[in-house]
Amino acid sequence: MTKSAYIHIPFCKSKCKYCSFVSYNRPEMMTGYVYSLLKDISENYRGEELKTLYFGGGTPSLLPVELLEKIIKPFIFSKDYEFTLEINPDDRDLDYFKQLKSLGVNRLSIGSQTFDDKILKLIGRRHNSEQITEAVNLAKEAGFENISVDLIYGLPTQTMDCLKKDLEKFLSLDIQHISTYGLKIEEESFWGKCYNKETNLLITSDTDQIYLPLDDEQADMYEVVNDVLEANGFYRYEVSNFAKDGFESRHNLNYWNNNEYYGFGAAAHGYVDGVRYSNYTSLEEYMAKPHIHECGRTLSMQEKLEEEIFLGFRKRSGVNVSEIDQKYGIDFGSKYRHILDKYSDFIEKTPSGYTFNLKGTLISNIILSEFI
Repeated sequence: MTKSAYIHIPFCKSKCKYCSFVSYNRPEMMTGYVYSLLKDISENYRGEELKTLYFGGGTPSLLPVELLEKIIKPFIFSKDYEFTLEINPDDRDLDYFKQLKSLGVNRLSIGSQTFDDKILKLIGRRHNSEQITEAVNLAKEAGFENISVDLIYGLPTQTMDCLKKDLEKFLSLDIQHISTYGLKIEEESFWGKCYNKETNLLITSDTDQIYLPLDDEQADMYEVVNDVLEANGFYRYEVSNFAKDGFESRHNLNYWNNNEYYGFGAAAHGYVDGVRYSNYTSLEEYMAKPHIHECGRTLSMQEKLEEEIFLGFRKRSGVNVSEIDQKYGIDFGSKYRHILDKYSDFIEKTPSGYTFNLKGTLISNIILSEFI
């Protein structure tokens, strides 16, 4: 049974320069979108108890609580559910946080990215560093005890010293979870149109060229992030995610455990009954036929196996060999012995299977490509 759901809220006040997610600055369509979303849910949700619900975007915190309440009304929740909402640091106040708590939201993911005000401005974020701290403190005052923040490394002009200062600031917030991302320049983003791969520069005008850390520098940054966070009580349970004990994102673990989930909303992806599907990206198309997926594909057993391996290796716990052998009728150790031996310096044996060590994580895409 499908016991997780993702809901996409595709509205933002402005677009960050690195962002390639589907979002629109069209607040006038928000109410109509919610009613289309309700039709999507009524047609496709089967009434299971949800263990996790995740509102992502875009900027879900732009939605008034009354609209959020309408969206979640059809759902049935298990007793120990996890309900996450992404927020921007500058969007809301204490009263809004209290309303979210009363609504049943019990986990917040705050899009902070960095404490460097110059870099925040450069990348197109609307908030400043003070608002990050203020948002966390307001969330705590409202009663939230499960708070995650985002940290991006490899940002334009960012140095190792900048990153270390960021880590100090994030650790001082006394939060439970940190998601870390190495900057990737996506073609669909604003910066994707002005990125020169040969020079590794963002050329935004004839005179304005912005330096980006090189891949090797970004890898060094990742190692520093890992070392500093793990030395301060955070455990890297997935390639990009660190949590204090018991505060791992259960929703995201559902993805990495290759379990099924609903995807509701424009551009949302889902995985139900062995079918991976995606919804219409444009607001107009989605709102015209919200209950119909734009495309869907039933995965073959080989594709399911490859996904199980790819997603499993993202986790610190790694792949569970006995489960894979039973599910897919293979002998994992024999089938992939040549890869395991070839990358023995990067893959470690665990009680239940195999996982990447830190060095393996840094070249994970290269290794995983050989399993496909």
